[in-house]
Amino acid sequence: MEPHDTIDTGQLATLSRVFADQLLACLEECARGRRGLFSDIELLSDDGEGKSWPEAARLRDLAFALQAISHQSGEPNALCDEFLELCSIHGESHPGEPRLARSFLGRIERGEVGAPAETERKPW
Repeated sequence: MEPHDTIDTGQLATLSRVFADQLLACLEECARGRRGLFSDIELLSDDGEGKSWPEAARLRDLAFALQAISHQSGEPNALCDEFLELCSIHGESHPGEPRLARSFLGRIERGEVGAPAETERKPW
């Protein structure tokens, strides 16, 4: 890593705090039924018009940047890493975004994010 590429711990902590605050706000909205937090696919409503969620898109961009910076600094961010892992879930067994958001919020509230799971199980 080049000297000009380093970020001080105060800046990393601030970036992590901003990410966590935005993530919690988006998770709460998603848990109430809004879709688009865990996927970058443009969602279509019943009438065929797209419903974008710019805050969720910015959050995913921030998560990718934070993950890169935190791993470079040797201080991985478990909340960010788990969020990006959940964003990669696709397919028939996907539990649905609101359910996934409620589950993730519960894990955050219980302090389980970043802790190794006792048994191998799905997060939902």
